[in-house]
Amino acid sequence: MQLLWQRGPSYVKDLREALPAPLPALTTVSTIVRILEQKGFVGYEPVGRGYQYHALVAQDDYRRFSLRKLLRGYFGGSFGQLVSFFAQDENLDAAQLDALLRHAQAEEPPTESAADTSQPPV
Repeated sequence: MQLLWQRGPSYVKDLREALPAPLPALTTVSTIVRILEQKGFVGYEPVGRGYQYHALVAQDDYRRFSLRKLLRGYFGGSFGQLVSFFAQDENLDAAQLDALLRHAQAEEPPTESAADTSQPPV
């Protein structure tokens, strides 16, 4: 997804070449792109004998969906548990924790539509 957001519409071979070495097999990249397409994150257009793929979701929407899925799966939906985990794991100091708290308090509460994470963003 990162490459599609950065590069825009791309062929699988171009996505593969943009990855760091060692390059995965072309079939591996193709499989990942097809899975993303099946999940509704990626679309494609036939161009000549191939297909050009493009992102169907905005990066922020995908990030929000992925983070909420992570929260549900590993932290029981609790943002507090996630922050606590990273605060302990990363040894955050008091100033960093205070900055994180101020940032969280400044954020608007999610709307009902933003809170629905059962479906991928489209």
